[in-house]
Amino acid sequence: MSQSVPLTKESYDFLQEELKRLIKEERPKVIQDIAEARSHGDLSENAEYDAAKHRQGFIEGRILELQDKLARAYVVDLSNLKPDKVVFGATVTVYDTATEEEVTYKIVGEDEADIKIGKMSCTSPVGKALIGHKLDDTVKVSVPSGMKEYEIIDIKYE
Repeated sequence: MSQSVPLTKESYDFLQEELKRLIKEERPKVIQDIAEARSHGDLSENAEYDAAKHRQGFIEGRILELQDKLARAYVVDLSNLKPDKVVFGATVTVYDTATEEEVTYKIVGEDEADIKIGKMSCTSPVGKALIGHKLDDTVKVSVPSGMKEYEIIDIKYE
């Protein structure tokens, strides 16, 4: 049985919009591109045809991937929770004891993760380590560069 996929509401909506766009816009366009390339004659040396077929394969693969992910998805609702511990979807501010810097991350699924904009995967070493801890907890985590120690200084559910 497939594993469920936790998503924030924002990510769920984004993936649904991408799926709609692929089905309603990209798929018909690539079909039209293939038909036009076919009309140019010999397919064995037709770069436009090859490119369109390649793009069609990518689009169909992405459609299947999104349909599967959305079918297994569950949206994490933080509205009824008290922000007293780090959970999926929480925005957590930590103090890095080594660098003496404060950093804020939103704990998200793998598809949403983008550390450059402060979105950390719940499956990353730091994300996993933070989940379940409370305000003022000190969390030690092994990362590729060595051992890190973070103090949780703020938790929000946004």
